Amino acid sequence: MGNLHEVHAWLDERLPSLLAKHDVPGAAWAVLQGDQVVDGAAGLLSKATGVEATTDSVFQIGSITKLWTSTLVMQLVDEGAVGLDEPIRTYLPEFRVADEDAARRITVRQLLNHTAGFEGDIFTDTGVGDDCVEKYVATLHGVPQLFPPGERFSYNNAGYCVLGRLVEVLRGKSYDACLRDHLITPLGLTHAATGPYEAIMFRAAVGHVELEPGAGYVPAPVWALARSNAPAGSTLAMRPRDLVAFARMHLEDGRAADGTAVLAPGTAARMHDREVDLPPLGLMGTSWGLGFERFDTPEGTLVGHDGNTIGQGAFLRMVPESGLVVALLTNGGDMFALHHDVVGHVLAELADVALPPLPAPPAQPPRIDARRYVGTYSAEVFDLTVSQDDDQRIWIDQVPKGALVDMGGKVERTELVHYGDDLLIPLEADRGMHMPHAFLGDDGTGRALYLHLGRAVRRAGA
Repeated sequence: MGNLHEVHAWLDERLPSLLAKHDVPGAAWAVLQGDQVVDGAAGLLSKATGVEATTDSVFQIGSITKLWTSTLVMQLVDEGAVGLDEPIRTYLPEFRVADEDAARRITVRQLLNHTAGFEGDIFTDTGVGDDCVEKYVATLHGVPQLFPPGERFSYNNAGYCVLGRLVEVLRGKSYDACLRDHLITPLGLTHAATGPYEAIMFRAAVGHVELEPGAGYVPAPVWALARSNAPAGSTLAMRPRDLVAFARMHLEDGRAADGTAVLAPGTAARMHDREVDLPPLGLMGTSWGLGFERFDTPEGTLVGHDGNTIGQGAFLRMVPESGLVVALLTNGGDMFALHHDVVGHVLAELADVALPPLPAPPAQPPRIDARRYVGTYSAEVFDLTVSQDDDQRIWIDQVPKGALVDMGGKVERTELVHYGDDLLIPLEADRGMHMPHAFLGDDGTGRALYLHLGRAVRRAGA
């Protein structure tokens, strides 16, 4: 195993060439071991301006924000103001989804661990006012229930917006003000922005997207997703060192670096503990806690989260047993492969923990009868249609809808091959990744009820 100094030197030397290898415009990173922090940056914050990335540059952290939202909720649990197993309607009596029985039963815990069961990729823009989260939650009354509350995991952005509204109501202030008053200030963070009006005060990264396959990455046409999704991860930006300070609090039993109690003793560990298992998706955790993604490896458990916004990708990994944290913030290109090279090296050198290998299709996949999988699976943002041709080749067609069209989503056709029991995998990589497709449940005729891609997508008409 190496030491922190050697890792710092390796990252400073290798990051520029890794950015070029993976077509990432710019990145910044920080590593915490014990009470020591090192950080670095390379590349450009924007190809349009040529401004260079520095250690104090702020990048969007995307869905890593969910760890901040869950921490705000758990502060209320610590204070006795919220019960984890109380229905959310105890605190938000106006909460509605299409299934009234489910709306009445969904608990705070189920929202935190992504088992609430209603469709979650809802990106309705309700404006930029301090009432945008309140207005957003009011739009969920027609959102379908995919499965009974608590039955299984399905990643749920909308559920975290509901949790953000819970925090607003009980604190009597906007979500952004709650972040600042209850986390950013107690943690002593100096380079954290709750939205674009604050981010502009710093060197701020701009996301980069590929408008056509193979055309190369260019600055994204917009900086952030809608403010209404802030509790799920649409606007929060910071430098890696500040993200690592938040993670350090979680490793030090809820205490900030100056000793301030941010969470009650034992609460952080409860948040990291396993709550629900995931299908074997390869690119997501193996299980989930109260907000925290968990990666159960032979060498031990990693906890953390990933975040993706418009052309920006963020990665946070913590090894509680080793007191190690690594954060990597990026702004385009093959961000996941860069994460594997950078974060993988740090974890191997400082904690002797290996990142799981990236999923890949078998060299000679067998031809199978795909009748159980064939059909259309429908969500708010796309329809996915699985078919099998006369040569027994399996295809999936994605037709974007709603917000995904607005975000530049295109009709895509991809070949899938056998990967395991009730698992198929794309033959070709998408942004360097092969995402396993899990087929779960039974629609009553032997066909799969769900196509699971981290989110459960229900068979249309079932």
